[in-house]
Amino acid sequence: MGGPEIERLIGLLSKLPGLGPRSARRAALRMLQQPQSRMLPLAAALTDAARAIRVCGVCANLDTTDPCAICADPRRDRAVICVVEGVSDLWALERTHAHDGLYHVLGGTLSALSGIGPDDLNLARLLARVGEGGVREVILALNATVDGATTSHWLADRLRPMGVEVSRVAHGVPIGGAMDVLDEGTIAAAIRARRAV
Repeated sequence: MGGPEIERLIGLLSKLPGLGPRSARRAALRMLQQPQSRMLPLAAALTDAARAIRVCGVCANLDTTDPCAICADPRRDRAVICVVEGVSDLWALERTHAHDGLYHVLGGTLSALSGIGPDDLNLARLLARVGEGGVREVILALNATVDGATTSHWLADRLRPMGVEVSRVAHGVPIGGAMDVLDEGTIAAAIRARRAV
């Protein structure tokens, strides 16, 4: 179909989340048809981002500054830290504008099966941040998985003695969700997390 350069481009694009080989071929073709307006600006943006990206020394977010824009923002509520598994979770929460506090990225969850223990995650830095004082609440926004629940319990056991409120995001029926198509675990979580109306 194309030379090795084109096949390499398609191969790299197909490794991106949400793009398989067919979608990668379509994306590559669109860029190749207009390289000056599509491909070259994308290549420049990728190069610029790769050179500028930093891991925030406070929360482990990805940004072009350290500390990141969220940690440096004086308008953020510094007494509330929302704990997430990865940067994608932080970005998803930030898009909602529902949290005006700070964040902490763990870099995954505890997993006995995968051999991931407390020393493999960004847990010690979170405990140090809370130990420095000034934190009133830690929100655990970890995924509703066995490993997410294990990590939440591990953190709650260590955070409560530090005198902070520990909460977790509610799990359950999504807006627009139909009860008859949800799995039993989601329905059970929704019933347990119910609130007065």
